[in-house]
Amino acid sequence: MDDSLWWFVGAMALGIVEVFTLDLTFAMLAGGALAGGLAVMLGAPWWLALIIACAVAALLLFSLRPYLLRALRGRGEVIETNTAALVGKPARTLDRVSETAGRVKLGGEVWSARTLDDAEPIEEGIEVTVLEIRGATAIVAPEK
Repeated sequence: MDDSLWWFVGAMALGIVEVFTLDLTFAMLAGGALAGGLAVMLGAPWWLALIIACAVAALLLFSLRPYLLRALRGRGEVIETNTAALVGKPARTLDRVSETAGRVKLGGEVWSARTLDDAEPIEEGIEVTVLEIRGATAIVAPEK
């Protein structure tokens, strides 16, 4: 088997790994492997192909990858889901809510609730805002 073929097989293997990681690191390494394979095809000795592969991979990793990551991650706003989507939402107290006990109706569901440490208890029937979710407990404060 031709020596340059091993470089291309390695590049393909790195590309397959990249499909599963989606971090662009292995794609940049695959680019280095392609450069090494091209160098061997053009008659470079193995040690020079290795240096070229490492240099191209490093160049891609430190110059092109950060730009591509910013472009990919900056495309749209992040849509919060699950409990993160509940932070900032209004709720109504069903029981007196204190640091140690309480319940609220949040998004049509009943949640256990607590106030922040050292906060005044909130009486039943008061509109509150969810500050955070800790496990299955909503941390709430009165609406202002």
